[in-house]
Amino acid sequence: MDEISQTVSVAIVANDPLARAGLATLLAAEPTCDIIAQMNLADWLTDLQAGETVNEWPDGVIWDIGWEPLTTLPDEEPFPLPVVALLPDDTAVSQLWSLGVQAMLRRDAPAAAIMAALQANLHGLATLDPDFVTAVLPDTPLSTNTLPEFTELTPRESEVLSLLAEGLTNKAIAHQLEISDHTVKFHVNAILGKLNAQSRTEAVVQATRLGLLLL
Repeated sequence: MDEISQTVSVAIVANDPLARAGLATLLAAEPTCDIIAQMNLADWLTDLQAGETVNEWPDGVIWDIGWEPLTTLPDEEPFPLPVVALLPDDTAVSQLWSLGVQAMLRRDAPAAAIMAALQANLHGLATLDPDFVTAVLPDTPLSTNTLPEFTELTPRESEVLSLLAEGLTNKAIAHQLEISDHTVKFHVNAILGKLNAQSRTEAVVQATRLGLLLL
């Protein structure tokens, strides 16, 4: 089994009990999802401050934001583990991003997309609904002309970039493309340089803004 498809333990967070139940039912059919806890936001924040969750720490949290304004979050980042936030619109995207939430989808996202976002986040990649990208990076939309001396990605670099966006590690990319780990590392460094990015996550976000890939 690929690293990206390993089973992960999940805590479901939502203030609306019906939303929690619906999300649990939706995700229960996903073979990579092991639901170990369900709770409201206040209980989750209490558990985080106490350094524990119900039963044990999950690998990640699926959080249905709902329609309520985010008024109960602490000023400092409270999330020491990956969080996939499900939102009705982009109102809270910037606030959540500043708190370290780097996986945000719409509330009607399918179960497979939710789990893929969590898996990607576990591998250090951000996953945003395309409509949320400008809320995180609200500057004037990028074009390849805005990057100094931008050089188009080669076909192989585009392949590597797409696999990076899926959350694959260098080793997994090498295996899928049947090339060496060293060659993958070379391509990743080239992608970072061409996109003027400091990390794999930033490269994926930049590429999305440039229209080079869709998250």
